[in-house]
Amino acid sequence: MHGQQTIDSERVTAIQQALIREHYLTGEPTAKWDADTQAAMLKFQGDQGWQTKLTPDSRALIKLGLGPDHSNAINAGSGVSFNTLSSPTALPANSTQGFVAASGVSH
Repeated sequence: MHGQQTIDSERVTAIQQALIREHYLTGEPTAKWDADTQAAMLKFQGDQGWQTKLTPDSRALIKLGLGPDHSNAINAGSGVSFNTLSSPTALPANSTQGFVAASGVSH
């Protein structure tokens, strides 16, 4: 057998807490990947329109707030986002003329 065979009890507790918070599971966390927890995760994933399977989908974990911690990333808290493009700077006129000439398009 390859890969992870069971979910760590601490991770199960975190998943259960998130499912309880989102009203997909009731009661207290048990730290056991039991039938109730599996059913709650399947329902949560199905409600999101995602594939329902016995192992938690990474998108579901992220949506539950249990995704990777990026707080130590190089751009964390700096106001910089790799997802946001900055406005391009204007090219000098002689550069744009060269691009137009090279493209073969005339105005």
